[in-house]
Amino acid sequence: MDSFETAKSSVAALREKLKRVATLYYEQDAPEISDREYDLLLRELQDMENKYPELVTPDSPTCRIGGAPKEGFVKVRHEVSMMSLDNALTRAELNAFYAKLGQSLREQSCVVTCEPKIDGLAVSLIYEDGIFKSGATRGDGTVGEDVSSNLRTIRTLPLELAEKVTGVLEVRGEVCIDKKGFAALNAEREEAGEPLFANPRNAAAGSLRQLDQKITARRKLKIYLYQVVWPEKLGIKTQYEMLQRIKAMGLPTQGAERRCVSEEEINGYLDEWSVKRFAHPIDTDGVVVKLDNLALREELGATAKAPRWAIAYKFPPEEKLTLIKNIEVTVGRTGTMTPTAVLDPVRLSGTVVQRASLHNQDEIDRKDIRIGDMVWVRKAGEIIPEIIRVDTDKRPHGTEPYHIPDNCPVCGSKALRLSGEAAVKCPNKSCPAQIKEAILHFASRRAMNILGLGEKIVSQLVDAGKIRTAADLYSLTQADLANLDRMGEKSAQNILDSIEKSKARPLWALINAIGMPNVGERTAAEIAERFRSVEALACSAVSRSGELENMDGIGPVVSESISAFFLEPHNVETIERLKTAGVKTEIDQELAKSGNLPWDGLKFVLTGELNSMTRDNAAEKIRELGGHAVGSVSKKTDFVVAGENAGGKLLRAKALGVPVLDEEAFLKKLEETKLV
Repeated sequence: MDSFETAKSSVAALREKLKRVATLYYEQDAPEISDREYDLLLRELQDMENKYPELVTPDSPTCRIGGAPKEGFVKVRHEVSMMSLDNALTRAELNAFYAKLGQSLREQSCVVTCEPKIDGLAVSLIYEDGIFKSGATRGDGTVGEDVSSNLRTIRTLPLELAEKVTGVLEVRGEVCIDKKGFAALNAEREEAGEPLFANPRNAAAGSLRQLDQKITARRKLKIYLYQVVWPEKLGIKTQYEMLQRIKAMGLPTQGAERRCVSEEEINGYLDEWSVKRFAHPIDTDGVVVKLDNLALREELGATAKAPRWAIAYKFPPEEKLTLIKNIEVTVGRTGTMTPTAVLDPVRLSGTVVQRASLHNQDEIDRKDIRIGDMVWVRKAGEIIPEIIRVDTDKRPHGTEPYHIPDNCPVCGSKALRLSGEAAVKCPNKSCPAQIKEAILHFASRRAMNILGLGEKIVSQLVDAGKIRTAADLYSLTQADLANLDRMGEKSAQNILDSIEKSKARPLWALINAIGMPNVGERTAAEIAERFRSVEALACSAVSRSGELENMDGIGPVVSESISAFFLEPHNVETIERLKTAGVKTEIDQELAKSGNLPWDGLKFVLTGELNSMTRDNAAEKIRELGGHAVGSVSKKTDFVVAGENAGGKLLRAKALGVPVLDEEAFLKKLEETKLV
């Protein structure tokens, strides 16, 4: 493969990964990787596209800002785009930006304003004659979400300006949650058995984007403003002056800005805030440097994504030394025994860290980690605590190498480590720990989506002997749930209603839920499209017909895992019980039996924003009718469904002559099948 083809393949892989993690970060408020890891991936893609400009496409992540607006909110189009900022990951990159600024403006020394970077959710506010009118999120930079009602619950946001401003004023800033509020919120969620927020930014985003404003009001959000749109209307000429005017209006600012006139002064500000940030009441992961003179900004302009007159410097991850007090082992749904270091509490990136995963025995051996060691710890990407290395000079006398126990810490079964695998596993499928984790996975949002079945409730049900498999969920009664701790009658009924509703979940969700090794959500969707029923999948897997291995992305390892799953009588029995309980095990029972699915084999590409449903919902309906929801447009694509703000995929469809359906035409086509 030549260098261009290699680059083309690398660019495609990078774009796919960046789009996936951006969806999790911006649209689901559930980050998979850290900001820094994302920035490095984006930088890698930018470098590749700079080297091969012919590979640049309109839908590349390098041309996008933020994420698509969340379903359920009214969409708002920004009169002036809300742009993001380019990042400097090192001091050298920041210094190079400042030098380039001077060269571009033909100035020996440029005045810039430095401000701590707020790690929150960008919003734009509209005031009319000094009265708060509306507010919206950044969204994709062009179209955001109207969150006016939720913004009104923020106590630090004035509904009337202290300084009378005639006409329309648009001002922008960030909604965030302070460190104390973040800690309290996660403590409440842990007590309630709910998943914890990964960081303050996602806590703020998840709180502001609640459809129930009462939830937002309880979250104690804060807001800080830093930009006036159309500042010339107010006679504002510099960024520093803009911040002073915002304060005069009674709008909250950080109050930590500083004008700098040299590289030395900028670096001095960075040195100061690399320490100050930990005592700052809100989370900050860097410093924003902006050209102070607003008129000169017009000279420099902007790229499609970011202004050329500003940059965000990101602080490197913080590392600290602490003690390993103990190593505990937990058991997951597949039996994997995971070691976790219990640490002497240490404050990292604004939160107290007490535990860090050690992953497996190989990782422990590689780093030679022992109980009693002093170790250097950091948060990978400011999110996930990890042990970097052991300080062997501080190792106490008499410590011994650590080995994961020979027996399961929950059920006592002899642990196994299969050849070629890093994981040590408990082989006992009746192990209570495995049962609990398997049921939690089964009930999770991207599986059967059973609301209310958190860790504490599942644990009580398993310990009481009420459930041993996922199928037992469908036999639960009001009395079974009413006897649990802190379980009211209404909560119990809500869980039972959600269990009943889960019976209608699509086939891919069930295949994902039953927990076959090496089968995740995407593979489950592809398998569902191919086989259309669990029975057909089981028959092919047990007979080893080769149909599984011939599927793209399956291969012998996944095929073997699926075959082994269906050869286990316990698994077959559970699926039969699920079917008997009324759980949907076919894409469409009547049509699947007749082999006459109306969209059999048709390939659809979804692009843009749909108003009547999410794209996931649309993909599910396509699959239920026998069609395939694919990611890229080619000559073999049968239809492109184009919602609002459709990008490069729509352009490619038109170039290739692929039929395009707008949302109305797509819904009409669905109505013909009586699925809507």
